[in-house]
Formats: sequence, C-alpha cells, structure tokens
Amino acid sequence: MKTGREIDLGGKSDQVVSVSEFTRKVKALLESGIRPGWVRGEVSNLRAQASGHVYFSLKDADASVSAVLFRGDAARQTVKLRDGQQVVVYGEVGVYEARGQYQLIVRAVIEDGVGRLQQEFERLKRQLADEGLFAAEKKRLIPMMPATVGFITSPTGAAVQDFMRILTRRGWRGRLVVLPAKVQGEGAAAEMVAMLELAQELGIFDLLVIGRGGGSLEDLWAFNEEPLVRAVAACTVPVISAVGHEIDFTLCD
Repeated sequence: MKTGREIDLGGKSDQVVSVSEFTRKVKALLESGIRPGWVRGEVSNLRAQASGHVYFSLKDADASVSAVLFRGDAARQTVKLRDGQQVVVYGEVGVYEARGQYQLIVRAVIEDGVGRLQQEFERLKRQLADEGLFAAEKKRLIPMMPATVGFITSPTGAAVQDFMRILTRRGWRGRLVVLPAKVQGEGAAAEMVAMLELAQELGIFDLLVIGRGGGSLEDLWAFNEEPLVRAVAACTVPVISAVGHEIDFTLCD
C-alpha cells in the first residue's frame, strides 16, 4: 500500500481541488439535484436561538437529518414545535460549507395529523394534472393593463388593502371591484365558485383575482377543493390566484 509520499500524481496536480472547491461542488449538486418537497419525521434536539432561528433534528426509525427554520420562516409558523412531535415539513436541502454538513432548510411546518390533507392534495393534484387541467396551453393570457379587475376575497381581510397598495404603487388607474366571499372554512369554496360565475355573467371584467393572506394548509384548504379548482380553470375571464405567502401553494395556483 502506497503512503501519501509515494503516490505519483502523474502531472495531474492541477486536477487537485481544495476542500472549499470540493464542498462547493457538493453544495451545487445537492441543491440543484434535489427539489424542494415535504418530509415527515419526529422533532428532536430542538433549539430556539435568541436570533429567532430554530434548529432541530428530524428523524424516523432509520435516519436523522439536521433542520433549520430561519427567523422569517419561523415567525410565520402556526405550529409550535416541541421535542417528540410528529410533523410534516416543507423545505429544501442546503449545505453549510463551513462544516461540510447538509441540512433541511424548512419553510413550512404542519402537524402530522394534517398529513391526511397533504395526501389528498397530492392525490387531487395528480388526478387533475393527468386530465391536463394545469397544461400551459390552457392558460389564458393576462392583459397588460386591465381596465376593470374583480377581486374575489373576504371584504374584511387584509388582502384587499394590500392589493390596493400594490396597484397604487404600480400606477394602475383602472376600476377594482371586490366580489365578497368566504375564503376559509365550510362553504368557502362554494362561495368563491358562485362569485366566479357571477363575474362571468356580468361581463365587465378584464381580469379576476382570487386570493387571501397566508395561513396553514388547513386555513388555505378551500383553494384546494376540486369544484373551485375546476371553476378557475374553466373561467372565461383570465384569473390570477394570489393565495398566501411566497411559500404557500394551492391547486388554484
């Protein structure tokens, strides 16, 4: 067996990389090769820092992975983490180069009891995708400067004021009509379907927006209900789905 001094690089010393270069390659491979997704496990070694970041391990019977909720994401969670808790988290892989360790960067947390909703979400998503409901060629063009916009949302929610501020900031001078509907809980999806139908009957809208602020998977579930998703897809007026925060995703989107 050759020792380190006896190994001949054969003139290929330029192919030797530093630890930093090697780690960057590993980081690039992992972060580009593994898509964000949902992971189920048990919380352990929970450590909440004064900075607002929350570090923990996510484990099952055979493996464990380090996980982190950075301050901004941690502040948005409605689930209070505790050791021994069964959860389903959404996140992406990240590499901490200083230690050469990979970790799960968590963006959302739901208790595992909500896992049934996630399974239903994935089932319906596959079904509708197989039917071609999400096909790019079926999407309607969004007008650049719509004269009249209908916003299907709760009239008392913060979403209306947020949307108006965005429109004002962008210099839009059209007409905004709020089409009131429940956006959470029993009957919410049916009310939003009714507003979509009314908007088409009125025939005055160049664009419709359907949405609300952020929340948990349960809070946003109305936007995953099949009748509403199909109604959005079938709507003759272009529809923008504006549900939740950047990390939130519903079938209406």
